[in-house]
Amino acid sequence: MHLLLRTLLLLLTSSRRPPLSIWDTSSLPLRVLPSDIDIALHVNNGMYFSLMDLGRFDLMARSGTWKRIRRRGWTPVAAGETIAFRRSLQLWQRYTVESRIIGLDAKAIYFEQRMVVDGEIYARAYIATRLVSKGKPVSQAEILREFGAPPADLELPGWIHEWRESNALPGARRSAPHVWA
Repeated sequence: MHLLLRTLLLLLTSSRRPPLSIWDTSSLPLRVLPSDIDIALHVNNGMYFSLMDLGRFDLMARSGTWKRIRRRGWTPVAAGETIAFRRSLQLWQRYTVESRIIGLDAKAIYFEQRMVVDGEIYARAYIATRLVSKGKPVSQAEILREFGAPPADLELPGWIHEWRESNALPGARRSAPHVWA
């Protein structure tokens, strides 16, 4: 809800920006707004992921993927995220959200996203996303039919599988009791 208006505005204006393939890199110019900062007057650590949502929506909208997945009744959801911070984004500062798909496997589509100022990375995140339809995951075969084949040189880094395995929670149909070890 926090970025709902910015997301809707982005979806409405994306047709004015150059089209992309879903396999391209999106570069979305933004500015730090007062609603993005915390008491320390820089972008709140949790806000980075919300702002990165805008970058993924930009890539999906400009590639036409957003319309196609919505037509099919699919919804994108985040399945896992990790982020590293290097520098803080300050109030009114201009930056870009750089977004690209780095690979996919049977369970997720993986994005690398960066917050960049004057050619310098301020933060970098990796996001595992799923497409769901009626509460169930969309298969990789269906995704590839809709997106088209990825570039031949697109290879998911091996450490991504280790990260997902070591960070995963049980699936929604299995028990996940809350017990501190």
